[in-house]
Amino acid sequence: MSRVAVVGLGAMGRAIVTRLLGTGHEVVVWNRSPQPVEAAVGQGAVAAATAAAAAGRADFVVTMIADPAALAEVTDGPSGILAGAAAGTALLQMATVGPGPVLALAERMPAGVDLVDCPVLGSISEAEGGTLSVFVGGDPERARGVLASLGRIVPVGPIGAGSAAKLVANSTLFGVLGVLGEAIALGDSLGLDRAATWEVLEASPLGAQAERRREPFETGDRPLRFTLMLAGKDAGLVADAAAGAGLTLPLVEAARAWLADAIAEGRGDEDYSAILDHIARKSRA
Repeated sequence: MSRVAVVGLGAMGRAIVTRLLGTGHEVVVWNRSPQPVEAAVGQGAVAAATAAAAAGRADFVVTMIADPAALAEVTDGPSGILAGAAAGTALLQMATVGPGPVLALAERMPAGVDLVDCPVLGSISEAEGGTLSVFVGGDPERARGVLASLGRIVPVGPIGAGSAAKLVANSTLFGVLGVLGEAIALGDSLGLDRAATWEVLEASPLGAQAERRREPFETGDRPLRFTLMLAGKDAGLVADAAAGAGLTLPLVEAARAWLADAIAEGRGDEDYSAILDHIARKSRA
């Protein structure tokens, strides 16, 4: 098994630590705040004083951070990953930051340190269960043992392609939630009983998603898997990437607007599936 450093211990980073430890890897951790580090150490991980120190003790370094600015913060400077990584180390960039920051990072990599562009699709339960989809831009072979511990490896092209693939996947997720929310609002306005609306949706092309989302919507019990705030950030990355490619994507912009509206109402810390409730309520206003 490998020595893996995990830099960034938000919900997904913590789940990845749990999975790596459970599959026999040695894990070193670093995070900007100490509480998640203490919890990871309690599971069997080893704490490092800086991101550079974590990288210096590992064969592979996983970054799972919030946004492009955070990626630059943890990779650059005297305390960053690039300062501590020795030749032969591989940086596994798993966060959703878009292809631009990853391509820029590739240009800053020290000699002998490899970069694998490998963001993941899935949330906490998939990470802990090893069932993530890992979109790999670059050569996955050297890191296959670590990546396969986390889920299904999906090669998609060169460096940058992994991050592009993640934006494509997320564009469908936000679009589906927007369509479901608006369909619920339409059923309400046309006088359909909510139960009937859900039955219709479960028989529609979006049936699997409707079936999955129904109980949390009806009960209001939405375990936190992925915050609306992070979903809004990712929707912004999708929209910005599309604009940079000269595309006009009205559905993407509509989904982004719904997420931004929910965040503006103070719901950013709720699970992203709360967007269904938000859309159903606000559409009637």
